[in-house]
Amino acid sequence: MICNRSIISQRPVYLKVGNGPARFAHVGLAAPGDVGSWEFETKGYQFWTQANERGIFFIKAVLPGIYNLYSWVPGVMGNYMYESRTNIKLPRLVFKPPRDGPTLWEIGIPDRSAAEFYVPPNETKYNNNLYLKQDTFRQYGLWERYTKIYPKKDLVFTVGTSDYKKDRFFADVLRL
Repeated sequence: MICNRSIISQRPVYLKVGNGPARFAHVGLAAPGDVGSWEFETKGYQFWTQANERGIFFIKAVLPGIYNLYSWVPGVMGNYMYESRTNIKLPRLVFKPPRDGPTLWEIGIPDRSAAEFYVPPNETKYNNNLYLKQDTFRQYGLWERYTKIYPKKDLVFTVGTSDYKKDRFFADVLRL
């Protein structure tokens, strides 16, 4: 429980991924729940920050309440949760990504964006000026472009030979 507006810790908190720092991890406080439940929580307060390159973070101006600490690291699969329903005084936290063995193959980068995949040019009638140069995958109407670009058959991604920057559409689109 956080008793008043405060920072989560008077000292820097260090978050690790395996043997190294959780560089630029996104760290937050949200209502207690399962790992990753913060993504669907809409009724309570959430307080987020980003760790620095050494995995050190502070969370400031937290309202009174009961929270779990959640985290995810760009480029690392999985979510982390530290469950504490009392005054939070954090130890050194270590996130162990959910792997049982080596990765056989993966498509893209696990960073919660679709920026690395193929994003077609948008039709100008739908252009949103906020996303002309960055985050182009956020342009309205891009899903309609899929059937215009690939009218006869879907893209086929072949592991080992295909390039996800060219051969993997940024969204899974149903052909209607």
